[in-house]
Amino acid sequence: MLRELKIKGLKWIDGIDLPEKKIEEILESYDFHELDIEAALEANQRARIDSYDDYLFLTLHFPKYNQLQKIYNLNEFHVFVGKDFLITLRDFEGQYIDDIYNKYEKKGENEYDLEISPGLVLYEIIQAMLEKMFQVSSNIRKDIRTIEKEVFRKSSSPLVKDILIKKRNIIVLKHMFQPQMGVLIALENHMKKLFNDDIEAYFEDLEDKLQRIITDILVLEEQVESLEDAFKSLIDIQTNGIIRLLTIFSAFMLPLTFVTSFYGMNIELPYQDSPEIAYISMFGSLVVLGAVFWVFLKRRKV
Repeated sequence: MLRELKIKGLKWIDGIDLPEKKIEEILESYDFHELDIEAALEANQRARIDSYDDYLFLTLHFPKYNQLQKIYNLNEFHVFVGKDFLITLRDFEGQYIDDIYNKYEKKGENEYDLEISPGLVLYEIIQAMLEKMFQVSSNIRKDIRTIEKEVFRKSSSPLVKDILIKKRNIIVLKHMFQPQMGVLIALENHMKKLFNDDIEAYFEDLEDKLQRIITDILVLEEQVESLEDAFKSLIDIQTNGIIRLLTIFSAFMLPLTFVTSFYGMNIELPYQDSPEIAYISMFGSLVVLGAVFWVFLKRRKV
């Protein structure tokens, strides 16, 4: 999807999952550096900012939730911003950015007192995506609490899968946001040079929000690791209990096996001419030996 908004000297081009040829066509109509165009065409770029005299190029990453797989995927943003233009290229649609776009589209040129610049629109986009992350952190925290309750009620393979999914999501978010702190710090300085207004204060606020998000992610990482350790401990306890029962059963059967094997040998045995006495003696031996082993195991608390 491609859309374009012109308002009070600002041209905002917003592209979502565009083919490479279309992206190249749009970017080549501006005097952008060829390496920036190449980076915008390639997927899975690192978070970055390139500064030039008349524009900035940024690559930022935000999460996109996959409802079916219950995991977060990388939603890569490529942004070109200049004094009178803003170009945003992204992989997925997003309600937050749509709301910003629709807000300015409705206000239009009739709003003479409308305060708008490429820098302010970019601030609103990043601010909205960071605000969304607080809701993401809250949802993960609730999921971890739910899993914690289930862990101490039962142990099953679905819980293992849930824990691993949460751990994977947190790692993805951590690797997504930590490198972007340096980008936002650099962005603050470059925006001040490019627009020469009070926009610096806005981007300082973004740095604070990102730092809070990173702190939340690190806390969530500790929580899910603790949950994983608790789950492993419970599994170990259950496994040890099963092994204990098997050990008791094996020890109890050992003397019985010995007696039955002894009487099964093809040699002369006591009372072989008196089957009734032999059976009674064998059965009594089994009971006595079993009882002795049971008392022994109980005293050893096996």
